[in-house]
Amino acid sequence: MEFRAKALNSDNGVSVLPVTAVDEADARRQLSERGLHLITLVESRSWHRSKSAKIPLVNFTQELVALLDAGLSLTESIDTLSEKEADPGIKRTLMQIRNRLFEGQTLSTALNELPTTFPPLYVATVRASERTGAIREALVRYVAYQQQVDILRKSLVNASIYPAVLTVAGTLVTVFLMTYVVPRFSGIYEDLGSDLPFASRMLMQWGQLLQIHGFAIFLAFAASCITGGYVLTRPATRAAFGRRIAQIPAFGQQLRVYQLARLYRTVGMLLRGGTPAVSAFDMSAGLLSAAMRPSLAAATRAVREGQSIANSLEHHGLTTHVAARMLRVGERSGNMGEMMERIAAFYDEELGRWVQFMTRLIEPVLMTIIGLIIGVIVVLMYFPIFELAGSIR
Repeated sequence: MEFRAKALNSDNGVSVLPVTAVDEADARRQLSERGLHLITLVESRSWHRSKSAKIPLVNFTQELVALLDAGLSLTESIDTLSEKEADPGIKRTLMQIRNRLFEGQTLSTALNELPTTFPPLYVATVRASERTGAIREALVRYVAYQQQVDILRKSLVNASIYPAVLTVAGTLVTVFLMTYVVPRFSGIYEDLGSDLPFASRMLMQWGQLLQIHGFAIFLAFAASCITGGYVLTRPATRAAFGRRIAQIPAFGQQLRVYQLARLYRTVGMLLRGGTPAVSAFDMSAGLLSAAMRPSLAAATRAVREGQSIANSLEHHGLTTHVAARMLRVGERSGNMGEMMERIAAFYDEELGRWVQFMTRLIEPVLMTIIGLIIGVIVVLMYFPIFELAGSIR
């Protein structure tokens, strides 16, 4: 951060000078070390000052692990990363972490001061590893966790790309036919003065309407999309929409499996890092939908009261038959964290198979629907011509 300081120097003269520091306390400390008596300290807000940039966690963690493997200490590793960083925002963030480490604070404490950059799950992973001294292993587990989450997310996105392209292409073709082709056919039929079938007449009237009031309709459609997008960002709307989706048998079950996979993977990683089960469940509650959070809260209370994890999760509907059996095995062997990660991997495979099946099913269905819509428009446009040709014969 850039500050503008007004201070008394050793000659009792007033000096105005810029100060680059992590925060206001750091700026005051720098001025004190230089023997200056601070009068005022104001943060500079020039237009060219770069904003704080968000650190890519996976890349940052991988580089940090590589430096730790090379024999550097944690402080030296952070210092090295800050020195090689070219982005001013990321460099300032790393300098702040480095300064906190030089002051004797732990890495988790330094990261906790940057909640917009380092999520609570990352901080909790580091904090749990500091108790056992296995910070490198914890960072490696977080990288593996995040990569698995990214793989699942990318598979879902990739599966939706082709249906989205089909839908957009079909919509554009339909709009072109209705706004350009149909109105011209309507003019031809008006010149001929022939009576049109009811369906063809309705199609021509819609085409004329879209041609005359196309811009107004487009504005209304855009406003509806913006309003709908804003409404969907509201937590209450998203919760209600999630409940509706959950009521659909096929989609609701797979949505539940997807959320359980995220829960088990996160809790498993935290347990392997040394985090207590109750704390791991509390930190993972935000991964579930609003409808499933009460069940997790009740299961967490049961675990806090001394009940087993497997029975608590099964009793409150947070398992499947396979997961319940695997959880009991994990409790008996004392390896609950690894067992939860195995359950998450099993859920991912099940979800991947379902996504692949639905993608293969949706693509031909979409193509059929789009083909029918375009085909009906074309047939209704040419139907009067067919009738006219028949009457001529």
